[in-house]
Amino acid sequence: MNDRHGLLTAPISRVLLNMSLPNLIGILTVLGFSLIDTYFISQLGTDALAAISFTFPITLVVSCVAIGIGSGVSTNLGRLIGSGDTSKAKVFLHDALLATFFITFSVSVLGSIFLTPLFGLLGAEPVHIPLIKDYMHLWYLGAPILTLLMVGNQGLRATGDTRSPAAIMALAALINLILDPLLIFGIGPFPRLEIQGAAIASVLSWIIAASLSGYLLIIKRHLVEFVDFERERFQANWQQLAHIAKPAALMNLLNPIANALIMALLARIDVTSVAAFGAGVRLESVLLIVVMSLSSSLVPFIAQNLGAGQKQRAHQALMLSLKFVLVFQTLLYFPLMLLAQPIAELFSQDPRVLEWLYFYVVALPAAYGPLGVVILVATSLNAYHRPMSSLVLNICRLFVVMLPLALAGAYYAGVKGVLMALPVTNAVMGLFCYILAKQITEPTTELAPSTDNKL
Repeated sequence: MNDRHGLLTAPISRVLLNMSLPNLIGILTVLGFSLIDTYFISQLGTDALAAISFTFPITLVVSCVAIGIGSGVSTNLGRLIGSGDTSKAKVFLHDALLATFFITFSVSVLGSIFLTPLFGLLGAEPVHIPLIKDYMHLWYLGAPILTLLMVGNQGLRATGDTRSPAAIMALAALINLILDPLLIFGIGPFPRLEIQGAAIASVLSWIIAASLSGYLLIIKRHLVEFVDFERERFQANWQQLAHIAKPAALMNLLNPIANALIMALLARIDVTSVAAFGAGVRLESVLLIVVMSLSSSLVPFIAQNLGAGQKQRAHQALMLSLKFVLVFQTLLYFPLMLLAQPIAELFSQDPRVLEWLYFYVVALPAAYGPLGVVILVATSLNAYHRPMSSLVLNICRLFVVMLPLALAGAYYAGVKGVLMALPVTNAVMGLFCYILAKQITEPTTELAPSTDNKL
């Protein structure tokens, strides 16, 4: 594992650009994956669409677990590669993949056993349960493959290779796009499987993509070393992985929870504002895609340089990234402000929804620059082995600052007050995180939780 991607030696801006562009493609394909399934299933009718909607919270939890483990892999593997400890890096990735499989397999078995009572608690009606079973039993079967794919791709990114994971995910999305209509509607020689067809299409695309990822990791790049199971070594590697993975997984669950609370608050004021907020959240995921792709590149870059003892280079990359997102998102805001009305009309023609969505597009993206700073600092804290600091930072933003402001805004200004709480929170937290970033240092010991309460 040499510095083939230049993370330790090449100009910082060039390396981050080369890594982030493929990440951009990868994130777009992930967004497209969900939209493709939702579109084709919606053609089956309201009950099928409602059934697939009930599955989102469960699939989100499994995805958050995979994202958390992937963050632990990216951070720890990046450090080991940067330090030159190739053998330990290969064994660590082996143990991480093994842990990923056993965790997801256990969750899938439990999910299948308790499928009916679980979705009953989520509010699914009896008419939806058979449809949910048709989809989720197959989805649970493929869940371990999906998580291995996600974590394996993070292993590739930890080496500085972001192109291969992006190409693999693009291929998976293309396979899903082709198979979905064939298996859902029974086109040509294929049987009409309806909602089961969507699950089969997804699982088949995951199998092919995971096979390619495994080929690169194991055969071509030799990044995994197969060793005998040793309890002490596995436990040590798991503790190192979980130090990052558990807070990262929880952190990824915070935004959906906070958004659900905001939507519940809006529903009490004006139900049409809920539709506007939902559309705005989907729009936000597109408008912040550059920030997300850069954050995926920044973590392995910082981790490798910290592992190599190049602390100043790691910090320079962080500060350069923060300045870039502030400038980029600010420049992006001006055309958004001018095009707010036609953008809103893409999502709805209801006058009341348009009113709230127009306000959303005008007000919230004004603080996407500071929000980008928050996102980059929070993810970089994982690379600095301060995952609890990252988690606390997000808890403070969402539940200590934003939600109280939203409650106050609802009381004094209704829907506009609730919505304005978001950019105000992002502006305040963005300023705090920028100041914080200038002072970020490594903990004195790598894994001790007691050192993670200081920044």
